[in-house]
Amino acid sequence: MKLPVSFAASPVAVTDVDGTPLRSGLNYFILPSVSGNGGGVALDRTKTKKCPLSVFQDDYELSKGLSVVFLPVNTKPDLNIEFTAETACDEATVWKVESYDDDVKQWFIGTGGIEGKPGPRTVENWFKIAKFGGNYKIVYCPSVCKSCKVTCKDVGIYEDEDGKKRLALSDDPMIVKFMKAPSH
Repeated sequence: MKLPVSFAASPVAVTDVDGTPLRSGLNYFILPSVSGNGGGVALDRTKTKKCPLSVFQDDYELSKGLSVVFLPVNTKPDLNIEFTAETACDEATVWKVESYDDDVKQWFIGTGGIEGKPGPRTVENWFKIAKFGGNYKIVYCPSVCKSCKVTCKDVGIYEDEDGKKRLALSDDPMIVKFMKAPSH
């Protein structure tokens, strides 16, 4: 039996823009909570690699981006975030923290992560949703591996040399809200 997220381990339910608790495995858009800051999150290539794809914020404010699923959903436990769109890349579209980029001194959010399987080999694939005022932020601070040393940071925006907004670990979080998306 699959319980709604609000009945899961954490007493704090993460809700969408309609006030409905998010459910694990359903499709949602991740949108900025403040208008004028671009659109939803999406996938794109970078100048230096075609695959796996990186996670960006769409420049076009009216764009909802691409839908994701959260596995599972609450404001306490670790979760995986996975785009539901098919891509030309062979890798999974599960979010992960990429290797440190020495050129720009950033930890970017990319894809190619592994769903589930908590432990040291997947520690870069686990995120949390944290309440932030009346909205939320996404945080990288996995607790799936007690012996792993991780840098806990918010997921924010890094504007690259082309003006593209890449998701990266940051002290300045991207404040988000969630909107239910149509199922594929």
